[in-house]
Amino acid sequence: MPSTPQPVTPDPPDAIARPLLTQSWLDLTFVHWAMDPADVAGLLPPGAVPDTLGGVTYVGLVAFRMHRVGWLRLPGVPYLGSFPETNVRLYSVDDHGRRGVVFLSLDASRLVPVLVGRLGFGMPYVWSRMRVRHDDDRTVTYTASRRLPGPRGAGTRLTVRRGEAVDGPTELEHFLTARWGMHGVFFGRPMYLPNAHPRWPLYRAELLECEEDLVAAAGLPAPAGEPVSVLYSPGVPARFGRPARPAGIPTP
Repeated sequence: MPSTPQPVTPDPPDAIARPLLTQSWLDLTFVHWAMDPADVAGLLPPGAVPDTLGGVTYVGLVAFRMHRVGWLRLPGVPYLGSFPETNVRLYSVDDHGRRGVVFLSLDASRLVPVLVGRLGFGMPYVWSRMRVRHDDDRTVTYTASRRLPGPRGAGTRLTVRRGEAVDGPTELEHFLTARWGMHGVFFGRPMYLPNAHPRWPLYRAELLECEEDLVAAAGLPAPAGEPVSVLYSPGVPARFGRPARPAGIPTP
């Protein structure tokens, strides 16, 4: 753990003028439970340790619609680049103080992006049957059921009702959403992939229904009790920069 992790800021620390990837994240619901850092440490990539707030770390279940994934400055792909997705993620920090997230699983409904993510980048993508349904102007239901590689049938059913807008995020809400990169292993090496996007438009939300076993399928203890935070966002456009090696040097 670095002696001084970078501060949690509502805006990205660096602009990404020449993106490696572009995409939009729409209709997001963030559901979070508290976790003991000892339970998650062994699931993080080399060079990263659990990021904590008051001695506690968190696991997030994040359901949303990916929209028009694109490479470099090319236009986003309308069909293959748009699909529902649900992630299980942890919170991490490295020796340089860079805060980020670590994805334990990424369920997506398009087979081609799943194959590209798994085979091309070593990301833990899973092909799933998924749906995002607006029941009315405030209520959204997300469903997912795994196909391959499994465990087959694992999935989620989340229903949330959007509440009031968040004018000033709490310290915890800020900690869970203001993340400007991801730690992972790319091409066999630990690396950090920075991202940038506008400030989140956030709403507090009521969790009406939660049936999920993706957290346990990712190797974590099944969440006990109610989540500590439920948030909704209509979404943001995002850019990813070039990955950096553990020493902080960008890749060619």
